[in-house]
Amino acid sequence: MDFNQYQQEAKKFAIYRDEDKIIYPTLGLASEAGEVCDKVKKAMRDRCGVDVLLANTDERDQILKELGDVLWYLSALADNLNVNLQDIAQSNLDKLADRQSRNKIKGSGDNR
Repeated sequence: MDFNQYQQEAKKFAIYRDEDKIIYPTLGLASEAGEVCDKVKKAMRDRCGVDVLLANTDERDQILKELGDVLWYLSALADNLNVNLQDIAQSNLDKLADRQSRNKIKGSGDNR
């Protein structure tokens, strides 16, 4: 399955009002990304590091499920902005390749 196929399938599960089609997936994306962060944080706290996440563990499986939720909200937001995930992915790779070619992959700032 590619990103565009995923995006077409994922939209079948959108159950928010049309007037909320930007804010709802945006808030969901932030919330789910926060859940990923929280699970990593707790692995660091409870297991004294994140090495446990590299093994096939229940904690790792929980993070993978949260990453799926992140992907769904990202897909919904992109769809509602009339852009497909394939284009977003390609644009991001192009941006990173450009930064790397100019030795600007490190650092901060959107326009480096």
